[in-house]
Amino acid sequence: MSFKIALLPGDGIGTEVIYSAKDVLQAISKKYNKKFEFEAYDIGGVAIDKHHTPLPDATIEGCKAADAVLLGAVGGPKWDNNPSDLRPERGLLGIRKALDLYANLRPVKGFQKLLHASPLKEEIINGSDLLIVRELTGGLYFGRPSERRDNGNAVVDTLSYTRQEIERIVDMAFQSAQLRKKRLTSVDKANVLESSKLWREIVEEKKSEYPDVTVDHLLVDAAAMKLITNPVQFDVIVTENMFGDILSDEASVLTGSLGMLPSASLAENGVGLYEPAHGSAPDIAGKGIANPTAMILSAAMMLRYSFQLNEEAQAIENAVEAVVNEGYHTQDLKSTTGELVSTTEMTQLIVDKILA
Repeated sequence: MSFKIALLPGDGIGTEVIYSAKDVLQAISKKYNKKFEFEAYDIGGVAIDKHHTPLPDATIEGCKAADAVLLGAVGGPKWDNNPSDLRPERGLLGIRKALDLYANLRPVKGFQKLLHASPLKEEIINGSDLLIVRELTGGLYFGRPSERRDNGNAVVDTLSYTRQEIERIVDMAFQSAQLRKKRLTSVDKANVLESSKLWREIVEEKKSEYPDVTVDHLLVDAAAMKLITNPVQFDVIVTENMFGDILSDEASVLTGSLGMLPSASLAENGVGLYEPAHGSAPDIAGKGIANPTAMILSAAMMLRYSFQLNEEAQAIENAVEAVVNEGYHTQDLKSTTGELVSTTEMTQLIVDKILA
């Protein structure tokens, strides 16, 4: 059986780390006799430059025809002054919408060897292991109207959700909690927002369907504080689009670097998209110093969630952990002890572990 994978390198370091993931997958192919077919497509700033749109039709069609999608990163200062419809980020939002990727899963687990790379005290983050489940296709980022008014002197953004949109992400979170420590924290702003009030009502309704899961509710400001002061209290966090965007980036400090965090964006019935949590990092692009780990771990999530290749996914995760535990690290983790390596060297170390 052959698996078709659409590669969306994008911009900045995305064009470097995505091929690290490809190298690792080719090692998996060799070790476990699996066949992967790769086809690359443009998205983001490079697509704007080449096709005058951040998301060409060919990219959408190629992704829909694939079994899964790996995405590097989009964006950069070159396009910062473009009109909103010609911003690289529109390509990312657009492909999520086109594939109906409603659930973003971002695991945040601190590597023991890298605890001291975090700005937080080791005793605070030691043992932290959580999963943020973020709704991805509703809320402020997609609500309409979203526009300037009164000759640019007033603005409006719309936060809109339907019951069905909330129910499906809440179900995903409960099911994820059942596979972990059976604890779910729902994050909202129910003391202010009508959307959050409905959100909380639905979580309360749903918990009777998952009696083995313990549920609590936190306002988003309290959740942001507790992520920093007591992250080990969390197992699975579920929240709406914008809150999830902010909290998942905040949680990245637990690992010491965004370069260690993978993510999966899933559809109900369709193609999943896998990408690192970091951005395009244009300041280090082309220097060969980017951390490929998050992209490689995203590929492992792809094997697990899209292809049900759990053994192969675990092999990648074990290889990453082994390399990190031996002290190898890229520049973003420069506060660590051990040996500093380049993007390609880090990739090869992981490949060698898989093939050993």
